[in-house]
Amino acid sequence: MIQRFDVGARLSEMAVHGNTIYLAGQIADDASQDIQGQTRQVLEAIDALLARAGSDRSKILMAQIFLADLADFPGMNAVWDAWVPAGNAPPRATVQAALAKPEWKVEIVVTAAV
Repeated sequence: MIQRFDVGARLSEMAVHGNTIYLAGQIADDASQDIQGQTRQVLEAIDALLARAGSDRSKILMAQIFLADLADFPGMNAVWDAWVPAGNAPPRATVQAALAKPEWKVEIVVTAAV
């Protein structure tokens, strides 16, 4: 069975299949903030979605991070490093990408276990 959350015409924010959670790319609600502020918002959204599915950040299986500008890599990493649980850092990829809106600095996609 597939369970979908916050289903829209184009995408769902999250899908759960078996014991695996798939999140859509998460972006900041307030895109006027700098990279650290946007990253904090994105990670808070991830925390909230994972909690809805009965999981948490310690169960992340894979993270994909998209940065509009690689110059923001150190600022994003500072927030990420403070957020990720010690001993539970997931496999991760970070790439530079043209995001859908120019004010977005970071988008993060996560797959996690329930």
